[in-house]
Amino acid sequence: MKIRCLLILLFFLFLSSFKSTNQTAQQSWIRINPLGYSPSGIKVAVWVSKGNDIPSLFEIIEKDGGKVVYTSSNIKNFGAYGPFQHTARLNFSDFNRQGSFFIRVNGTLSPLVLINNHVYDGAADFCLRYMRQQRSGFNPYLKDSCHTHDGFVLYGNKAGIKDSTHFDASGGWHDASDYLQYSTTSANATYHLLMAYRDFPEVFGDEKQANGLDGKNGRADVLDEAKWGLDWLLKMHPKKTIMFNQLADDRDHISMRIPKEDSQYGKGFERPLYFITGEPQQRGKFLNNTTGTSSTAAKFSSAFNLGAALFKKRDPDYSKILNIKAKTAYQFALNKPGVTQTASVKSPYIYAEDNWVDDMELAETAFNFGKKKPDQNRLDKAIIYANQEKTTPWLLSDTAAHYQYYPFINLGHYELAKQIGKESLTETYYKEGIEQVWGRAKNNAFYRGIPFIWCSNNLTVAFAIQCNWYSKLSADKSFSELEQANFDWIFGCNPWGTSMVYGLPGYGDSPTDPHSAFTHLKNYPIDGGLVDGPVYTNIYKNLIGIKLADSDEYADFQSDLAVYHDDYGDYSTNEPTMDGTASLVYLLASKEAEAKARENKTYTLGAITRGDSTTKKIALVFTGDEFGDGGEIIAKTLRDENIKASFFLTGNFYRNANFKTTISKLKKDGHYLGPHSNKHLLYCDWTKRDSLLVTKPQFDDDLKSNYEAMASFGISKTDAKFFLPPYEWYNQSISDWTNKQGLNLINFTSGTRSNADYTYPELGKSYRTSDEIYQSIIQFNESKVSGLNGFVLLLHIGTDPRRKDKFYLQLQKLIAYLKNNGYDLVRINNLLE
Repeated sequence: MKIRCLLILLFFLFLSSFKSTNQTAQQSWIRINPLGYSPSGIKVAVWVSKGNDIPSLFEIIEKDGGKVVYTSSNIKNFGAYGPFQHTARLNFSDFNRQGSFFIRVNGTLSPLVLINNHVYDGAADFCLRYMRQQRSGFNPYLKDSCHTHDGFVLYGNKAGIKDSTHFDASGGWHDASDYLQYSTTSANATYHLLMAYRDFPEVFGDEKQANGLDGKNGRADVLDEAKWGLDWLLKMHPKKTIMFNQLADDRDHISMRIPKEDSQYGKGFERPLYFITGEPQQRGKFLNNTTGTSSTAAKFSSAFNLGAALFKKRDPDYSKILNIKAKTAYQFALNKPGVTQTASVKSPYIYAEDNWVDDMELAETAFNFGKKKPDQNRLDKAIIYANQEKTTPWLLSDTAAHYQYYPFINLGHYELAKQIGKESLTETYYKEGIEQVWGRAKNNAFYRGIPFIWCSNNLTVAFAIQCNWYSKLSADKSFSELEQANFDWIFGCNPWGTSMVYGLPGYGDSPTDPHSAFTHLKNYPIDGGLVDGPVYTNIYKNLIGIKLADSDEYADFQSDLAVYHDDYGDYSTNEPTMDGTASLVYLLASKEAEAKARENKTYTLGAITRGDSTTKKIALVFTGDEFGDGGEIIAKTLRDENIKASFFLTGNFYRNANFKTTISKLKKDGHYLGPHSNKHLLYCDWTKRDSLLVTKPQFDDDLKSNYEAMASFGISKTDAKFFLPPYEWYNQSISDWTNKQGLNLINFTSGTRSNADYTYPELGKSYRTSDEIYQSIIQFNESKVSGLNGFVLLLHIGTDPRRKDKFYLQLQKLIAYLKNNGYDLVRINNLLE
C-alpha cells in the first residue's frame, strides 16, 4: 500500500513538472519558490484557481514516503488576480522541518518544496556566470575576443576633441542581449558587485582567474568581476575633462549575431563613443532629454570610491588610481547638475533617466568609505540631496518610462543611514516608498505592488533589497513577508509558475528561449541571467517588432493585466540584463549569508547565545535594573565612536525618573532598547536549573509589564523582539514560554568575564577588576580561531556603588581594541537576525 501511494505521489509530481501546454483541464495550481526556503524564514505558497473552489486547509507531505507531516488552515483568501478567479496565500512559516516536501490543497499538488539552510548556497556565484559571459574585450565564455577596436568619439567638441578621434574603450560588459554598453548601468552593476563583496564576503568562492578563465587567483570571483567593471569605467573616464556615456547605439539591433561580428557603424569594427556634454544629443531623428552631467558621473565617483576602499590593502596602487578618479568624476558631475540620457538612432527606446540627486547623495557618502570618522561636510551635502528625493519616484506610481528613475533603489539612503545613524532616514524615506508599494500589494495574493513596466524584475529585486535594508536599519519586521514575496516572485511564485533566472534552480521551470543570440544562434546556456520580466499587456501590444516564434506555453496564464513569454521573439519580457543580474547577485548573497548566519549561531537551552561565528561582528549589550550610573558616559562614548549598541532594561529601570533622560538619548541615538523582565525576577534555581521559581502566568504578566513600561518611550513589542532574561539565568521552559509570545530569547556569549563588571570587592572571589575583565576579552580573542566573531558581549549600564573600579570607564579603550581587530560593532538585531 505504501509503495502504491508513493507511485501515485510521483505520478502527480510528473504531471506537475510540465508547462501548461496541455493543462486545459487543470483548474488549480500551487505557486512556490522552487529555489527553496530557510527553516526559520518566512514560507508562503500561493494557491491559484480558475474555478470556484476556495481552500480551507492545506497539507505538507514528505517527498519520501508520502506521509502528511503538517496540516494548517493558515490561509488568507483573495479574489481574482490576472487569469485566476480565486487566489490564496498558504502560510507555513511555522513549519521548520528540513527536507523535501509537497504541498497539497484540494487534491492539487505543488512542485517540490525544499527547506534547509543551504538552499541559497552558490546561487550568487552562479549568477556571476552570466556577468562573465557578458564581458566585452576578452570573453571567457567564448574564449575569444570581441570589440577590441572600440571606439571613436562623437560630440567631443565640448572638450576640444575632434569627432572620430580614437579612445581605447575595449572591455566592460554588454548591456543585455544586444552589445551596447552604457556607463550608467555598468557603474551601477559594478557598485552592486563591490557592495556584495563588502557586505557578504563569506558567500563567494574563488574558481576563476581575473580574465574569467578557470583557475584560482586568491581573490573572490565577485571581486574579479567588479574589477572588470572598474577597469572599463576608468577607460570611459580617461581624463578629468573627458567622460563617455555610452559605447555603440541602437544600430546594434540590426540582427542577432555573436559579438565579434559587429561592423555596422561605418568604421570597420570600431564603435562610437558618446561624450557626455550635459546637453541633449540626437542621432537620426530622435532627441534625448539630457539636462546635465551628474547622473552618470556621480555613479562613476561612487563606484571608484567603493573600489578604492576594497582594494586599499589588496592593491594599493590601483586603489590610489581609483581615489583620484573618484574625485575627478565627482567634479565632472558638478559641471552641469542634471541627468544624462542615452542616445538612440533608429528607434525611440532609450534609457530615459530622469533623476540625479540620488546619485549625488551616494557620491557624497562614498567619500567617507574607509574613514574612521565620516567627513561631516560630506554628510551635510548628502543630507541635502537626500531631502530632495526622499522616495525613489517609481515607488509612488504604477508606471514609469524605461529606466526613468535609476538606479531602482536609492543606494545613498542606505550608506548615509549607516554613517549618521538617524532612524528618520529609514523611517521616513525607505518606509514611505515601501508603504506605497504595500498599498498596492496587500490586495492580491502574490503581494504584487511592483508596476509591470520594462525590466519589472529589476524593480522587484531592487525593492526586495530596499525592504531588507529597511528591516536591518530600523529593526521593523512588519514588511518581511512583503520582502519575501518579492524574492519568491523572481523564482516562481508568480502567475506563470516559472523562475525568471536562466538555469536557477537547476530543476523545474526556468527560461529556455530568452531573447539572446547566445541561446538562439548557438544554443549556449546563459546561466544566471535575470530576464526583464512581465509587462503590462497594453505595453506589450504597442511595442514595435515583437513576434513570437513559437506557440505560447504560458497561454493559460496570460491576462489583460500582464504577460510573460519564454520566447526569443519577445524582447520586452524575456531579455536578460546585465545590471539586473548584478543586483540579483547582491540579493542572493544576502540570502545565503542570512542562512549561513542562522546555521552558525549558537543556541543554549533554546536561547541564542552567539551570532555567526564566521563573521567579524559583535553586539555590545548593556543590561540594567536598579543602577544606571554609567548611562551618560556610555551614551557619549558610543556617540563619539559612531557605533550602535543594545540595552536590555527592566521595567524598574524604564520607570525610574532618574534614568528617563538617559533612555531618551539612547533611543534618539538609534540604539536597540529591549526588555529584561519587569521586576528582575529569578526564574529558576541557581543549582537546580530545571526547577522553576515562577509560573507561566507570572512570567507572562511580568514581561507584559516590562513592555508597558517601554511603551512610554515609544518602544513597542514589534520594535523589540529579543528578550534577555534577568540575571542572564533561564531554562528550556523559559525559552519555550518566550517563543510562544513571538519573542526570541537571547543570552550573552560565555568565555570572557565581561559580565562580571557588576561585581565589587565585598563579593570576595567573585570580584573581577576592570583590568582582569579587559584582559579576559583580549585573551579569548587571541586564543580562539574564531576570536570574538558573533559575540554577544554583555556589560552593565550601572553597578553597585561599592564597585569603585567602573568598567564602563574603559569602554572607549575596549571599542578601539575591537575596531583595530576588524570587528564591526552592531545592534543585537543586526547580529542575530
